[in-house]
Amino acid sequence: MPATPHVEKHFTASESVRDVVIGMADGLTVPFALAAGLSAAVTSTSVIVTAGFAEIAAGAIAMGLGGYLAARGDAHHYDAEVARERYEMEHLRDREVAEVREIFTKFGLAGEGLDKAVESVTADKERWIDFMMRFELGLERPDPKRAPISAATIAVAYFVGGLVPLLPYMFAPSMEAAFRWSVAATAVALLIFGAVKGRFAGLNPLVSALQTLLVGGLAAAAAYWLAHLFA
Repeated sequence: MPATPHVEKHFTASESVRDVVIGMADGLTVPFALAAGLSAAVTSTSVIVTAGFAEIAAGAIAMGLGGYLAARGDAHHYDAEVARERYEMEHLRDREVAEVREIFTKFGLAGEGLDKAVESVTADKERWIDFMMRFELGLERPDPKRAPISAATIAVAYFVGGLVPLLPYMFAPSMEAAFRWSVAATAVALLIFGAVKGRFAGLNPLVSALQTLLVGGLAAAAAYWLAHLFA
């Protein structure tokens, strides 16, 4: 019987998960702190809902813009490094060849095998540049579509996360009940979010869930305390 084929599964969406984590984490904690702080200063849940939606909209736009600028910054940095490598290959070729040789030596190549590997890489300038970007600088070519995708992912994650602590104020019969439900909903959301994040990142889902609840809970508690202090 043929052996069962070996299928390797690798997580390849780390950037997207990072964007979701950034947006969701802030979306769960900041609107919760705002709503909780306002609970001590106003008596109408409609005021909290209105302020909450305004904050979610503003926060989603700001976070999305930040993600867009960060992704664009990565792309500009990569292009600048490519230009620098290209210049050095043209004007400092011997030094660049020596760097290629040093990289291959670290991988255990020596003798004729090392010479052939260096010759193969340096024979094509574009391949040489790509090699140096990867193995000397540790940089991967950014996806040209990354910036708008990152902005949209962070903004949507922030908006969805912000709805969790805000929804109880839309349906609860009293301010006190809304606050309790908001705390419970935010805690459950942090647990679920942490478990899913851990699952995608190859971590223990339970440990990741508890860590996310702890970190998010501390951040929300600190923000709530400050908001309540000045309410």
